[in-house]
Amino acid sequence: MKHTFLFVYLFLFSLATLAQEADFPPRPNPPRLVNDLADMLSPEEEQALEQKLINYNDTTSTQIAIVTLTSIGGYDANQYAAELGERWGVGSRENDNGLIILVAQNERTVAIQTGYGMEAYVPDALAKRITERTLKPNFQQGEYYKGLNEATSLIISLASGAYQADPYAQQQDRESGPSLALIIILVIVVVFVLSRMGGGRGGRGGGRYARTFGGPILGPGAFGTFRTGGGIFGGGGAGGFGGFGGGSFGGGGASSRW
Repeated sequence: MKHTFLFVYLFLFSLATLAQEADFPPRPNPPRLVNDLADMLSPEEEQALEQKLINYNDTTSTQIAIVTLTSIGGYDANQYAAELGERWGVGSRENDNGLIILVAQNERTVAIQTGYGMEAYVPDALAKRITERTLKPNFQQGEYYKGLNEATSLIISLASGAYQADPYAQQQDRESGPSLALIIILVIVVVFVLSRMGGGRGGRGGGRYARTFGGPILGPGAFGTFRTGGGIFGGGGAGGFGGFGGGSFGGGGASSRW
């Protein structure tokens, strides 16, 4: 009887855990700072906010995540936002310098929750002022992008100078592109030389490409830019977000209804 009770308890506990997991969206893959799951922004507005927050993350290591949801069910908006920020790990593990702006469309509620390392720069009183005086009035007019853009600018100004990105990591990032390019150039040169040596008369002739072991040597620029992922190695566009850093949240923040 005792074992039966334990089995039933563990089974129900597992069901409750799975149900709670389903209440929260999974960490975005590929990672993004702006996740408009309620479709409240245009693609252009979403991308503009994304690039703005990527640039801020790249220079300060501080991560501001925006998440819009159709509904958060019976959850309190502040509790939900803090739990989501914890689950996703917004901010760096070293500084806990993450912040999440949660928009619940059906509940007409917006919440700002800060990681431990951001509480001193965006305390509850200032978070409440941003939700009440910036986000709420804009949202009441249907100006979701304007509200989020102005709110993130205020948050960035409040935390100005609080954190800086690791200069060693930035230096390594700057050096990774040229070194990779050099390796690929060397490989191309070696393949070209070997093909000329072993091709005999078959290696002669014009054409747009010098022949190799059955394939062409591509011209300059065909590999794209290594920092943007262009060319044959991946999609083009501006530099992307590298991912959340494992930050923690303590429940500091505020919310408002519009």
